[in-house]
Amino acid sequence: MAGHSHWANIARKKSLIDAKRGKLWSKLAKAIIVAAKGGGPDPDANLRLRYAIDAAKAVSMPKDNIQRAIKTGTGELKGGDLEESLYEGYGAGGVAVLCEILTDNKNRTAPEIRKIFEMCGGKLGGTGCVAYLFERKGVVRVPQAAASEDRLMEAGLEAGADDVKLVGDRWEVTCEPAVMAAVIEALGKAGLTVESNEIVRIPTSTVDVDDVDTAKQVLALMERLDDHDDVQSVAANFNIPETALAQLG
Repeated sequence: MAGHSHWANIARKKSLIDAKRGKLWSKLAKAIIVAAKGGGPDPDANLRLRYAIDAAKAVSMPKDNIQRAIKTGTGELKGGDLEESLYEGYGAGGVAVLCEILTDNKNRTAPEIRKIFEMCGGKLGGTGCVAYLFERKGVVRVPQAAASEDRLMEAGLEAGADDVKLVGDRWEVTCEPAVMAAVIEALGKAGLTVESNEIVRIPTSTVDVDDVDTAKQVLALMERLDDHDDVQSVAANFNIPETALAQLG
């Protein structure tokens, strides 16, 4: 499985636990704060905010929490002093890893992220060392049982989608971030249920990780980074063959 798809499936299962303990809500609140700060409080006029609110609603984040995050972003409430940055590096086996960060203290976050890389056999790199290996894409997920591939292709491609593929028990419709709202609207008009949508970084090439111990280190790195409060998302370009996956259980 390629890095994005493999980790996306693991992270989706984890998100159910994270939501219960508030970690995921905290990250989503940060995304809403930054979106509102940069483009205003109206989701109809601020596409980034709309996507952030959609992601929050998908994991049942309370309306009050969403509104509070918006007000924090617009300065009505305190706490909106967040900075965005990309942290890039390499995991075990030469796997490229890219983290989207939102933090109120870079001097704290940077050494913590560096330590996580080192603990898992990797190394934090400089700006631009791996970012060129990833593309920003919109991903719209539809339950497999909700539609056939042909129906999804017809509705999605007309709205500007790039591709449709089955990942686990969900269809993933990929598109440019700028047209994701149009794709979601087209699927809705076609009577299809959108389960979730997000902007992700998808690798343009992958690194095969055949060795089980190396695969364990890579997955440990992904999980530790994903668990860090300041990491909004983490992407990697690893591919774990089925034989290695079977040994990992």
